[in-house]
Amino acid sequence: MPDLTPDDIYRHEPMPQSQDEARARHESNRAAWNEGAAMYTAGIDEAIAFLKAGQSNLHPVERSYLAPLLPQVKTAIHLQCASGRDTLSLWNEGVPRVIGVDISDVHIANARQITAALNAPAEWYRCDLLDTPHELDGAADLVYTGRGAMCWINDLDGWAGVVTRLLKPGGYLSLFDDHPASWLFNLEAETYQYDNIDFFNHADSGLGWPSTYIGDQAGPLEQQSRKYECLWPIARIVQALLERGLVLRHLGEHPDPYWEVFPNLKPELRGKIPLTFSLLAQKERA
Repeated sequence: MPDLTPDDIYRHEPMPQSQDEARARHESNRAAWNEGAAMYTAGIDEAIAFLKAGQSNLHPVERSYLAPLLPQVKTAIHLQCASGRDTLSLWNEGVPRVIGVDISDVHIANARQITAALNAPAEWYRCDLLDTPHELDGAADLVYTGRGAMCWINDLDGWAGVVTRLLKPGGYLSLFDDHPASWLFNLEAETYQYDNIDFFNHADSGLGWPSTYIGDQAGPLEQQSRKYECLWPIARIVQALLERGLVLRHLGEHPDPYWEVFPNLKPELRGKIPLTFSLLAQKERA
């Protein structure tokens, strides 16, 4: 096989123009996540021990606005749930019924293995989030998502529609994720170096994973599936939810990371730009 060129590894892409195109990109992401999720498979025993000890992955930022709501949550649906550690953390937080949805076969298999070890009352669905089963419509007091989830969505309006139909009247969406401003900079640099990104119209595709995350555990680049990501400005996310009738209850921008997003950044520059944002939206009662 010929050597990969930089253009083979990373490409700027047009934003998807149709739901069919978005679904095709999601399917490529499914294959890529089946490769990348091997890292999560290797950590199953640690995840079981963490959860069995009653611990929770809830981020302090999330806890600051979710803590008052969680005692009233009977059913939480976690979209893009990966291998279920965060989903089952909600169970450890006292939510009696938790449901995870993810596109990756490997992630869902991992989640089911962890669930069996814990004897937890969790349900798992392997599907594109756009195909989240209608049997779950109106079931959720809380739809929970984030931590690297939004970039993998190639149909934002479709996503907002799924969130809305899953929520009970009065139910909440909680979203905590990377701040889109971080896309503007070279993540490997020691200073904030603009990376020639169009903030308002950017999608890309690539091979490989950050060294601070999955790295080379997904296999040689030439054997990996292509991943498709979109930069969604916060305003577009909020507007997609407002157009579906949800009411914004909380919106925050934070210097707090949830992963080592700028591993080489000089210490004196840390905390100067937002690295995450949080959002709480509610479906109005009938």
